[in-house]
Amino acid sequence: MKNIKTCMEESILVCVYYGPNGERLIRRGCTLAKMLDCPLYILTVDPLPFEEFDAEKTDYILRWKKLAEEYNAEEYIIKDNEKRPVTKVIAEVARQKNITQIVLGQTAKSRWQEITKGSIINVLLRELPFVDLHIVSVARHLENIKGYYQKGVRAYLVRDGEAYRLSFNHTKDVVYEGIFFKEIGTDFNNGVFRFMHNQETIQVSVTDDRVTDLTKIDITGPGSKSEIWDKE
Repeated sequence: MKNIKTCMEESILVCVYYGPNGERLIRRGCTLAKMLDCPLYILTVDPLPFEEFDAEKTDYILRWKKLAEEYNAEEYIIKDNEKRPVTKVIAEVARQKNITQIVLGQTAKSRWQEITKGSIINVLLRELPFVDLHIVSVARHLENIKGYYQKGVRAYLVRDGEAYRLSFNHTKDVVYEGIFFKEIGTDFNNGVFRFMHNQETIQVSVTDDRVTDLTKIDITGPGSKSEIWDKE
């Protein structure tokens, strides 16, 4: 049985997409809900029907449902097979649940795209002018591997033949913008590059300033890899 919340004037909605940042967003929303002693809702929006979710998406959904239970959330909401813009769905749920504060992750759009085309944040500000937005950027630290990597710095990947070259200068040739975590104890640029793609956080291995493929790695220790992310 859920505890009765004392501050019903406030209500938190956490919007999560697939990737390691989702759990961080949920924890941030939980912290806010505890501070305000108010209801917490968690939302995932996906254009595919639930039965077409792959194993990775299903795993994230199960993990977030478990977190919702652990944090005593009012409801974990999945809007699958959703063809409307994600901002419309978020706004609809916010109105239905009387949401006053929304927690969002950093979007994958560049600053120039946001200026020329508008960002999800700007759209939500127009849709929900009386709702507070909390924007959580991609973490500049790597969880569970303290002591292996230095603090992250802004970096870029530039196409270099069939591979990518790490750069610390923004030029017209930049393909990906993200955060580089250098291994401690090396004179060369070896480590992990983290960036956003299709609203998902991707982590790839860097060796001597180069990324030879876009293989996602599961950072539980140096060099441990998981599945391949399709470059196309």
